[in-house]
Amino acid sequence: MASFLKKKAEASASQVPAWHPNFRNYQKLPDIKVVRTAFFINGFAALIAIGLIVGTVVREFELYKKRESIAAIQAQIDKDQPESDRAIALYKKFQDEEKRANEVEAYVKSKPLTSVILQRFAEIRPRNVALKSIDLRENGIILRVSVRGDGITANNDLVNYLELLKKDTQLAVNFEGAEIKAANTDPNTGFLEGEINLLLKVAAKEPAKK
Repeated sequence: MASFLKKKAEASASQVPAWHPNFRNYQKLPDIKVVRTAFFINGFAALIAIGLIVGTVVREFELYKKRESIAAIQAQIDKDQPESDRAIALYKKFQDEEKRANEVEAYVKSKPLTSVILQRFAEIRPRNVALKSIDLRENGIILRVSVRGDGITANNDLVNYLELLKKDTQLAVNFEGAEIKAANTDPNTGFLEGEINLLLKVAAKEPAKK
């Protein structure tokens, strides 16, 4: 029994570590870790900084290429601008000419025969008015007449003929407006020589040229 207790006491004594004071100062002891935590923090921060720098450089390069492309396109536009302006001006001129051509064509298709117009001029003229000639113009007709009688009577007959031309419904289809361009007495014959201008409707609608 005494032997068993002795062995038990020896076993218990061997399991209890020997006591001694701990004089170690952990704050002053050197860091013996293979890789320090600060290394990971600094490395991660460096990677972020490098990523930001690379991203900024890439964006700046892309912006530079875009600005370069825009400058090249603008230079081409500036180079082609005079030719484009000339083409636009020619196209507008072509449109104006086409419009005039279409109006003239429409008038030619719709206008009565010259003989019918001459006949109407003769039908409505006063008795003392004689037709001398008709001058066809681009914008109308110049009607030259000779009026018998003294100055006042001849002048009244000329004005009367002008009003008849203006008010005639048949002539109004093709003509718009009429005016006396000249009225002079011929010293050889004593007749009043007059010119009456009848304006075509197509010509009257054309805008005035600047």
